[in-house]
Amino acid sequence: MSYHLVKEIIGLAERYEQENVHAKKDDVHGFVQWINQHLDGTSVSLPEPDWNGKIYGRSADSVINTSLVHLYRYAKQHAKEAIAGSEFSTSDDFFYLISLMSHGSMTKTALIKLNVHEKSAGIQIVNRLITGGFVTQETTHDDKRNRMISITEKGKSALNKHIEQMRTASQNVTEPLSNAEKMELIRLLTKLEDFHEARAVKL
Repeated sequence: MSYHLVKEIIGLAERYEQENVHAKKDDVHGFVQWINQHLDGTSVSLPEPDWNGKIYGRSADSVINTSLVHLYRYAKQHAKEAIAGSEFSTSDDFFYLISLMSHGSMTKTALIKLNVHEKSAGIQIVNRLITGGFVTQETTHDDKRNRMISITEKGKSALNKHIEQMRTASQNVTEPLSNAEKMELIRLLTKLEDFHEARAVKL
């Protein structure tokens, strides 16, 4: 290996650490991912990972599906701990309010769809928030059957009280990942979500 190449690799490693201050110093995988994202025409192939049951024919699709289910449960547990002692009954209450805070008032149907819930479950959450005074609902001029849901000042106050705990809960879920890995994971998850959203049956 030439001295010039070694020098270039060292320079890239220094740049990687500067741009990813929270990354682990020995995070080779994150470094390779960063190179793939930042160097035009560069393609570094990572070895295929091993997983339980692989030698018996367990597919990558099975592993991915199982991991997503498990991660959902871990995330839900972290969120549950974050709202312990709050006015919220479940973490779904919090996420519905976050949706309204981020996107503004929306119809009940749109709010439920945004949170990927079945209609019956979503209505229960909305009704609970209405009863608690966290949101209000009003009929629309175009369709009296549909209701516009808006977050109240009480809802905003309750949200702000626990926003930091929920941020910490989110960080706990992604704790071992470097920034470069998080960006790559976002790209992959967005691709999956967009695909399934396009195919989703209307609620």
